[in-house]
Amino acid sequence: MTAVPHRTATPPAARRSREAAAPLLGLACAALATVVWSGSFVTSRGLHDSVPPVQHAFWRWVIALIAVAPFGARQAWRQRAPIRRHARYVLLASLLGVAVYNTLVNQAGLTTPAATMGMIMAASPVLMALFERLGGVRLGARRTTGLLIACAGVAFLVGGGAHFSAGDLWMIAASCCFAGYSALLRRRPAELGGAAFLFTTFLIGTVLLLPVQAASLAVQGGFTPTPGTVLPLLYVGVASSALAFFAWNKAIALIGATRAGIVYYLQPVCVALLSWAVLGERTGGPQLLSMALILGGVVLGAGARR
Repeated sequence: MTAVPHRTATPPAARRSREAAAPLLGLACAALATVVWSGSFVTSRGLHDSVPPVQHAFWRWVIALIAVAPFGARQAWRQRAPIRRHARYVLLASLLGVAVYNTLVNQAGLTTPAATMGMIMAASPVLMALFERLGGVRLGARRTTGLLIACAGVAFLVGGGAHFSAGDLWMIAASCCFAGYSALLRRRPAELGGAAFLFTTFLIGTVLLLPVQAASLAVQGGFTPTPGTVLPLLYVGVASSALAFFAWNKAIALIGATRAGIVYYLQPVCVALLSWAVLGERTGGPQLLSMALILGGVVLGAGARR
């Protein structure tokens, strides 16, 4: 008689340990995505005179699709039935988070400095919180306070020297798209695996960009592949897209869009530090005060429980 192995239940202590570690892992994933994305603003600005915005976005997602394919293509094929069932949800996520958001960022990079782009994008957590609140999620007094403190830091940073331009309008639109995408992730159907979801949204987003890519090639012509264009595209395709989006989606699943969004307030701080390290731009007293407010709000809001 063949013995039937039985599954042992997860010990309560181990389960509690995993539950306790989940918020820390979620915050770490959100921080990783934020730091990596900070470099993409510098890249968008750096390529503004050599790669047209639409072509920048299109090749970014082609590279990201290739990077994710070994992990997500097979899983997406296995989950083709639930993907079809939730086709509207997947299409909306692909449109907001892939096709539109990064194209708008690249368009803003034509006229807006990278630091200003990071400052404006730091407003997106406020929109994330509003979207979640409209969805019935209670924010709590401590998290709301942290959100307001960090928002005050961003407002002070912008008011201390940023000059409004046409590119800023593109960034405001981009922040709205990103906030909508992040809030949408909170409602991702449980039957859709993370790798399958990423691969599918990257694929659909790339397909959505095909018509505007063709139009850009016809009107603006292509760009010359050089180390100065290819290496930045590899960075945004592999690191800022495949790695950062996976980390961000994981953070949303673990701690929600609002708490992950508070960590996202680190964006202008990271961009400012990167500008100082790479471009030699100095950071004055007002900027340091803004960073202190932003970091204080992150610590206060990210540590709050629901």
